[in-house]
Amino acid sequence: MQQKIKSLKLSKKINTLLIILWLGLGFTGYSQKLKLDGVATVVGKNVVLDSEIEAFKQEYLQLSEGKGEADDCEMLEKIMRRKLLAHHAVIDSIMVSEAEISSNVQQKIQYFTMQLGGSKEKLLEFYGFDTMKELQDELHTIEKESLEINKMEQKITADVDITPEEVKRYFNSLKEKNNLPEIGAEIELAQIVINIKPSKEEEERIIKRLEEIRQQVLDGESFKMKAILYSDDPGVSENGGLYTLTRESGLVKEFKETAFALGEGEISEPFKSDFGYHILTVEKIRGKERDARHILLQPKIDEKTLNKVKDSLENIRLKILKHEITFEDAVLKYSNDKKTRLNKGMILNPQSSDTHFELTRMDPELYKKVSNLKPGEFTDVFYENTREGKKMFKFLVLKSKTEPHTADLNKDYIKIKDLALMKKKEESIEKWIDEKINDTYIKINDQYKHCTFKSNWLKK
Repeated sequence: MQQKIKSLKLSKKINTLLIILWLGLGFTGYSQKLKLDGVATVVGKNVVLDSEIEAFKQEYLQLSEGKGEADDCEMLEKIMRRKLLAHHAVIDSIMVSEAEISSNVQQKIQYFTMQLGGSKEKLLEFYGFDTMKELQDELHTIEKESLEINKMEQKITADVDITPEEVKRYFNSLKEKNNLPEIGAEIELAQIVINIKPSKEEEERIIKRLEEIRQQVLDGESFKMKAILYSDDPGVSENGGLYTLTRESGLVKEFKETAFALGEGEISEPFKSDFGYHILTVEKIRGKERDARHILLQPKIDEKTLNKVKDSLENIRLKILKHEITFEDAVLKYSNDKKTRLNKGMILNPQSSDTHFELTRMDPELYKKVSNLKPGEFTDVFYENTREGKKMFKFLVLKSKTEPHTADLNKDYIKIKDLALMKKKEESIEKWIDEKINDTYIKINDQYKHCTFKSNWLKK
């Protein structure tokens, strides 16, 4: 009985980690950590374990809600494909910056912590790790490999493009096979946003507090300890406010500019970014990389200010409903959102870079607000606090709604073009894989030599 309970706990660790892996993070030797037996194959210098295949298969079936089919051979080939890309990324000196890896790891930890109610303890328990460092180290390895694979694929497909004639041929081939994709219900949304700004007195208080902390550090106290005690950066409990960055890192402009203006050991004066107010010190300079530690303090917003901003936006919404001003004119006159203000308030989908959102794939909270709207109808005014720390009130208008339908070349040309280009890129990668298999060391365990792979992994 105890062995059965232990086995169930072990299975949970595998499957819950694979939730991370299936979000584009790739596979690592985590199964080795769990001490599960069986080497399925070796690709270059990368080992694939039997346990990885089983875990991959179980998660694949779970994500397909039982509609998909998966056998060990198919799962093994999918994993070997990634391992081959990862192996040659190293050979081709595909570089990923430590800053990019660390930033992505922190984002993943923050996301999964939020999904589990904001508790780091629940996060560790759920994914089966004893300490945050263990989880961070594992995610670091996963993220590094994933970025290398993505950049290797980008390198392989860099020159792949598609013509309108190829798009048409692709569409007709799907039509002939009676295999045209179904396009789900889609909507377009526009918004008016008013940011909530702290009072001048509150900003002055925050700056004065940072100046006090800066002086305490200059007098000999620990910058790291001050960061852990006082910083509003959500990642501070894991990294003590330390970030490794280059000029190309995806950190805010003000942070990078300050970090590269300082010498080792210097501490900046307080400076402002979209996240709040910071002080920063550079701990180490290594060529183009710098280790910078910061303390972030975010001004507090009092209830009076909140109510004032909300009432202001309620009045704007009412003016539009009474036809005293058009929505488009109100966007230009009142909205604070830089990305949508000059685009008539239209919100871009970050995945597709156009204005259409597939209704069933939206964030659940947003779905609740807009799913029952008709074109031209507004949501209520609601509060939002972004990951960057921006606080705002906003309301949305449903600009258009397209019902589910079978793909049409004219109506859905962009989507069909994207699918055709994706297929062409996949074909280029498959051709590359077929070529690289021949000059890469591959050893497959006897129990998988009966498999019928798409590519010549058995080198027959």
